[in-house]
Amino acid sequence: MKKPCTTTSNSDLRGEYDTAAADYTVSQDWHRYTPEMHERWRRLHARQSALVDRYACRAFRDGLARLDCADGIPRFEDANAVLGPATGWQLVAVPGFIPDAVFFDHLAHRRFPVTRWIREEHELDYLAEPDVFHDFFGHVPMLLDPAIADFLELYGQAGARAMAMDALDMLARIYWYTIEFGLVREDGGLRVFGAGIISSASETVHSIDAPGVLRLPFDPVRVMRTGYMIDSFQKTYFVLDGLPQLIEDLVGLDFGPVYEKWRAAPALAAGESLPGEHPIPSTGASA
Repeated sequence: MKKPCTTTSNSDLRGEYDTAAADYTVSQDWHRYTPEMHERWRRLHARQSALVDRYACRAFRDGLARLDCADGIPRFEDANAVLGPATGWQLVAVPGFIPDAVFFDHLAHRRFPVTRWIREEHELDYLAEPDVFHDFFGHVPMLLDPAIADFLELYGQAGARAMAMDALDMLARIYWYTIEFGLVREDGGLRVFGAGIISSASETVHSIDAPGVLRLPFDPVRVMRTGYMIDSFQKTYFVLDGLPQLIEDLVGLDFGPVYEKWRAAPALAAGESLPGEHPIPSTGASA
């Protein structure tokens, strides 16, 4: 699964940072992927694709089909030929995690950073850092949806204010509970659109079908106050009524007063329900 962007030291991260440019971009060097790496991609793709029809939202299914990336690790330039005309986005290769300010700047200019290395064989089921499969399979199909495309640009633009107000954790929770672990109502049930879910076979099923999981209607202030799980399944998921709600609920919200009010307060525990809340029952992906 992928954490929200966070400033880290390069010394303890996987990836070749020494060759990165000032904006942390690198060449994808597609020719360096081995046949074994492409085979690993194909197995990961086949496993996750088997869950897509039942669990993923329509925008993800449509985007994945347009990218046509089942046969091996895709070339980013080929994806850019699809993304550019559709939503104005382009992919840039990066070594792995990148600093917050750089991440926000890329998003604000419709550039999506994609890690270029692929996980090892023993990491097929769990990965602490984002790899090319998480970033590409999980995120890129949704960049073809206009609501997600516009939201990510606005999110990037919001980064500087959050850092200046010492409220980065609060803004990061918006990204975590939507772009990484978001659910949406669709076709009478719940569907996945978050990359952290859809790139994990086990969490895909857990997020929709598991009992005892707190699923709440999306509310941006509630989201910004809620802690999350980094190394286990989420205990809370937030559910959009539709993908355009991301723009509708956030464009008119003044984040400054929200930061001022809540940034010093302890985060609500993952899985904690507040009085008066009405959790959404598990209706399955095809109810």
